[in-house]
Amino acid sequence: MALRSLIWAGLVAALSGSPLAAGELVVQPIEVMETKALFGRVESRFVVPARSRIGGTLTALDVTEGSEAKAGQVIARITDPKLMSQLAAAEARIASAQSQLQNAETELARNEELLAKGATTVQRVDQVRTTVEVARNAVAEAEAARQVTVTLIEDGNVLAPAEGRVLSVPVRLGAVVMPGEAVATITGGGVFLRLAIPERHASDLAVGAAVDVDGGAGAIEKIYPQIEQGRVIVDVAVEGLSDSFIGQRVLVRVPVAARQVLAVPAAAIEQRAGLDLVTIRTAGGEAEVAVIPGAEVAGPDGALREILTGLRAGDAVIVP
Repeated sequence: MALRSLIWAGLVAALSGSPLAAGELVVQPIEVMETKALFGRVESRFVVPARSRIGGTLTALDVTEGSEAKAGQVIARITDPKLMSQLAAAEARIASAQSQLQNAETELARNEELLAKGATTVQRVDQVRTTVEVARNAVAEAEAARQVTVTLIEDGNVLAPAEGRVLSVPVRLGAVVMPGEAVATITGGGVFLRLAIPERHASDLAVGAAVDVDGGAGAIEKIYPQIEQGRVIVDVAVEGLSDSFIGQRVLVRVPVAARQVLAVPAAAIEQRAGLDLVTIRTAGGEAEVAVIPGAEVAGPDGALREILTGLRAGDAVIVP
């Protein structure tokens, strides 16, 4: 307090050319930010659906609204009975092709022995070799067809596309789902506040400006260039913002303009007989003037009370 008094005294001395007593303050305009109170909505960075890759019946569902999911986690299971039948048919074709391949290889070995003894022709051996290659290709084709069916069965596992909280589950166990249908909606990437500010304040907004948030503090991180229905959309990053309720409304105060005010310490205002009085030093000595105080504002050295009327710039206020 003593240091502040000395600073005030030095300022007045510099302005008036004469020394001031300790505890006097020359009132000068200070700049304060005008804020607008409004509600922002808690939004997720992105919302992605976990979709089914095949059609079938939902036979398992491991998440519900509010559950936490990891990227790649199996959150549901879709079963199609036709795929099991196709898998059985593919395995039967593989067994048949392998039997034909074994017969062809046996036939080739026998003909090669006969060729060595001169009991058959080279042309016959070449024909049997071709039969063996055809049988091998048939086995490979059957195994590939089986792998396609196995992959389709594995696609019945619905995977979480990102790490986050499950926002909605529009289907229930036993429901028939189509390929591409959303089984769950998952939020991810953290949360932020989205504001809709009247367009008359658009030119006063700036990226990086501090925003007072109910229960914390944030900063403007993005201002959208398109104005919709007389509102400019602004995203505010808030550290530690809870993601428990997406869409929750949070009270914020956004800086929209700067103005010049006269302000004094609250100790300089004395209430007497229903009036707010401030003592100032004049050429003829000390005098009391009635003032109308306003809200508390942030001064260079601490909190001050705005004076709406009663003082002028340059008045020397005596602070007890």
